[in-house]
Amino acid sequence: MIKVTQSGAIATILMSRPPVNAIDHAFIEALNGALDEIDKAKPTAIVIKSDQKCFSAGADLAMIQGYFSKPNGTAEMVDYVKALHSVYNRLEKFEAVTIAAIAGPALGGGLELALSCDMRVATTTAKVGLPEARIGMIPGAGGTQRLPRLVGPGVAARMILGGEVIDGTEAERLGVVQWVVLPGDLEAKVAEVAERVAGLARPALIAAKDCMAAALDPAVDGFAREIDKPLTLMETQEARERIAAFFAARK
Repeated sequence: MIKVTQSGAIATILMSRPPVNAIDHAFIEALNGALDEIDKAKPTAIVIKSDQKCFSAGADLAMIQGYFSKPNGTAEMVDYVKALHSVYNRLEKFEAVTIAAIAGPALGGGLELALSCDMRVATTTAKVGLPEARIGMIPGAGGTQRLPRLVGPGVAARMILGGEVIDGTEAERLGVVQWVVLPGDLEAKVAEVAERVAGLARPALIAAKDCMAAALDPAVDGFAREIDKPLTLMETQEARERIAAFFAARK
């Protein structure tokens, strides 16, 4: 269902649940297991991609339909949503730079998975959206929070309240993804981004990611966090070696 590979400082999570990477409890458990495995390797970059026709079409609709027919279905639905929040929050805070490679549809919980990543690369033919209102639901796995923070309330309203599904080109124009490429160029572009990230200092990236998260949290003083981080970074062997190499090259 989910496979992990590692090449140097880059880990890859391959989603492979035919036909559309529908997300159920087993999928969530597998994603958590993949993150457990990757956490031991401490990569700098993580690529999340699919070998199916979709990046992910979102929640397993057969499972959702079943909740509506059970006496305790509402409670089971809440448990499912909580599990999604848990794994997506974990992915968002993971100590690596995460990159979603979106080919094909990324809808509902599938787009919410991609929004939990730091970076997104989509093909021109990708389809992204949060159309849950079409079936009487809301984007409940972080979509109503992460999308407005990413693109602003206006664009988020267009997609969530308008139920609009957009292609990769429009997604890049609106800021939902950072890059858009032709379908045949996706693998090369994702590799380029991942390799560039992998060449940077992992402790610095983790610290920067933590500071960037603080910018979205009114309870945290992000400027104070920026001041604190160098106190640790300057003591790392990697920072000392990189600084020495930089000035040696200048000479």
